[in-house]
Amino acid sequence: MLGYFGPAGTFTHQALLTISSDEARPFATVAAALDAVRAGEVEAVVVPIENSMEGGVSATLDNLASGDRLMIVREVLLPVQFGLFVRPGTSIDQIRSIVTHPHAYNQTRDWIAANVPQAQVMTEGGSTAAGALEVSNPESRHDAAICALVAGEMYGLEAVATGIADNDAAVTRFVLVAKQSAPSAPTGADKTTLVAYMQEDHPGSLQEILDQFTGRGVNLSRIESRPTKTTLGQYCFSIDAEGHVLDARMGEALSGLHRVCKRVVFLGSYARADRVKTRVPASATDEAYAAAAEWLDRLRTSGRDEA
Repeated sequence: MLGYFGPAGTFTHQALLTISSDEARPFATVAAALDAVRAGEVEAVVVPIENSMEGGVSATLDNLASGDRLMIVREVLLPVQFGLFVRPGTSIDQIRSIVTHPHAYNQTRDWIAANVPQAQVMTEGGSTAAGALEVSNPESRHDAAICALVAGEMYGLEAVATGIADNDAAVTRFVLVAKQSAPSAPTGADKTTLVAYMQEDHPGSLQEILDQFTGRGVNLSRIESRPTKTTLGQYCFSIDAEGHVLDARMGEALSGLHRVCKRVVFLGSYARADRVKTRVPASATDEAYAAAAEWLDRLRTSGRDEA
């Protein structure tokens, strides 16, 4: 059985349904979902990891970097479309209180200010679906919820407005997380996720990490500093790099990180959801690395630099 950061009706639930329509188990928090995989209660879980508007999801990034190791095996990209939902019979000018998740409000703030200026927005909902459930209660002090269409319909609400996101190109990235195992075969359109811990904080320490990728032709699609939660001012770096651990250039980059970092947490190599092929410099192909290794081997064994 699969699990997901719930409840039902959230965007995470929608992301899960793109992977499997089988019955799945919701969890109240990201930590609970990931711990359920560690405990063997579910095979894998879907959790959010990045939003094009808000950046990385700290609950996911920090949990993956700590505790028993897990592995990302798949990603899903989901366009995020919000609606303003009310109990039947409520008009938009009657709305005085709106409940939603903080991320949802941050992505609809301008629209709400322009179209429902009389309303107070409460970001106390644990999820957009939880907000919809709250509003469905006739005794609720809230008049409306900002949520996904699936949640509004699930709880019998009516949409007084749809497509209210300030940026209609907003996308959230979700990942399917399982226990550690051998990574799947490279596809040529892959991504590797890892966390790098510096040996010590000194001038150029971040550059030492970046150099491991730059010198090997590996492009980074995301890098974020995260507190190590040990000492004030101590940070690690959560990284998405284009390529697969079985690619020569990525393997060399990870080996280099292992040399210069205090610790490297490998979180998986998996196919990109957008299937965009990785552009690899001619000097960084597997063939180029193999040729260089053969050349070096000749020098070491015979002193000759030509075959």
